[in-house]
Amino acid sequence: MDDILYSFDVVSQWAIPAAILLIITWAAVKRVPMYESFVTGAKEGFGIAIMIIPYLVAMLFVIKVFMASGIFDDMKYGLVLAMQTVGLDAYTDSLDLLPLAFTKPLTGSGARAVMLDIFDRHGPDSFLGMTASIMMGSTETTFYVLTVYFGAVQIKKIRHTLAACLWTDVVGVVAAIFFGYLFYGGRH
Repeated sequence: MDDILYSFDVVSQWAIPAAILLIITWAAVKRVPMYESFVTGAKEGFGIAIMIIPYLVAMLFVIKVFMASGIFDDMKYGLVLAMQTVGLDAYTDSLDLLPLAFTKPLTGSGARAVMLDIFDRHGPDSFLGMTASIMMGSTETTFYVLTVYFGAVQIKKIRHTLAACLWTDVVGVVAAIFFGYLFYGGRH
């Protein structure tokens, strides 16, 4: 077993340098002026970074306001009452995932902080910890992606993209909870 882990360590240490060497070799074979290409790409990347700063600032402001408002607790309370009314008391523990479900479309680092909080309160091997991990992998930072990528190419009319992305986030959250219950059975 130690030989396998050592092999993985060696492969992981050499993966990025090998990829870089492969790119350099391929560029040399194709006679690409590598340094000039790199400098040109860096200039373009810096210009794009400057161009998207206003979009990022606006998004970060909205995220902070949304998270500081306490809306997650109010929503959870209302949903617990609704679930108890229709006889779904056994599933109210999954509502602890609500802050993660609403944070992930906004920010990956904020969602990671919420997931780590779930780990601290319930444990990483608990139903909520495992389901939070599934949820992190099955949803996307929709607003961040739309802000950065659409802002970088200056698309102002996103048409149906936001609705489609949010729908896939909802499907990802529902699938994460489904698989959480399927594989971990709601045990704590």
